[in-house]
Amino acid sequence: MDHSTTARAYQPDGDSHAGRVIVVTGAGDGIGRAVALALARQGATVGLLGRTQRKLERSYDQIVKSGSPKPALLPFNLETAAAAEYDALHDALEREFGRVDGLAHVAGIIGTRSPIDHYDVPTWCKVLHVNLTAEFILTQCLLPLLRRSRDASIVFTSSSVGRRGRAHWGAYAVSKFGVEGLMQVLAHELSETTNIRVNSINPGPVRTAMRQQAFPGEVPESNPDPSAVVAPYLYLLGPASQGVSALAFDCQ
Repeated sequence: MDHSTTARAYQPDGDSHAGRVIVVTGAGDGIGRAVALALARQGATVGLLGRTQRKLERSYDQIVKSGSPKPALLPFNLETAAAAEYDALHDALEREFGRVDGLAHVAGIIGTRSPIDHYDVPTWCKVLHVNLTAEFILTQCLLPLLRRSRDASIVFTSSSVGRRGRAHWGAYAVSKFGVEGLMQVLAHELSETTNIRVNSINPGPVRTAMRQQAFPGEVPESNPDPSAVVAPYLYLLGPASQGVSALAFDCQ
């Protein structure tokens, strides 16, 4: 059985992630929320990072109500955050937990579906910043805390159009190609000197607001719920995947 098959079929034991501190971006909605809730059910203390306080509080309340470890609310706008805000995030996590065991990059924006010769330049810059540059900055910011973990994992969320480009996917596809490159470079850099492993996941079609924006004519129920694609995230963010790094996974 290869690693991708193992990840898709992964069924963690109870409390498989107990004691782990894991930051999840986009934790207020969609796949990010599903991943955060699943990690909490497995005993992880989850840092709920996202730009919309109301959505984060909804995830927070559900986790607390379930009796899982109390999560951390981390309101953070990846589009507008400046250096001081990244430093403040690092300092807050250091004070509260002393380390980070996992970082799941799930947040992202679609931009517009348009041919390159008509693509709006400001939108292009925004998509590249949120989906790629901000992920680089956040990773760099949290690396000192990840280095303190005995078993740390970074997971980037990619896309099929970030592995083979297709017409009209513009900045979104290019940003995901960049994410794959960042994953590979970082995994190689960290492989010899740290306990940090780095991988990427392509969730495939999922019933999310982003999917609806990209395919407005599609029947939402034709795609699986976000909870259906959490297994590979749990696998890669937990001890079951020790030694697995620099790989690109598919959820479907």
